[in-house]
Amino acid sequence: MRTLKIVSATIILFSIMNFSFAQKTQKETFKVSGNCEMCKSKIEKAAKAAGATYAEWNVNTKILTVKYSSVETNTAKIQQKIAETGYDTPGAKATREAYNKLPRCCKYNREDDEPAKCCENEKCGKEENCCKDKDCCTEGKCEKSRC
Repeated sequence: MRTLKIVSATIILFSIMNFSFAQKTQKETFKVSGNCEMCKSKIEKAAKAAGATYAEWNVNTKILTVKYSSVETNTAKIQQKIAETGYDTPGAKATREAYNKLPRCCKYNREDDEPAKCCENEKCGKEENCCKDKDCCTEGKCEKSRC
């Protein structure tokens, strides 16, 4: 009988300890700007680098679903890491420098961004040097959305 009480007490004690040390898993969803499968890979990789245990970005809806331990990280850290990669989130906007490092297919339309000065006159030419490699120019005209 005494052995049964000791075994029962041990089981209860371990159950309580296991429950109290369990990490609290959070699930969040938020919008992340991007365009393609390459964006998907980079966004998910950045989220996991920031501590997410699960990251899935939907190319069509632009919604990222993450799961993470609230002991290890939080949504703000995850969003900041994604922004450092070049993608805007509701909580952190990518710097122009990070955005400009994105491959051409990954450059999305930024809502608050001002067009480059060469786009003011809608001309591209040798004297217009603000568009690197003239990738915002098509047939001698500046596409403002690509500056």
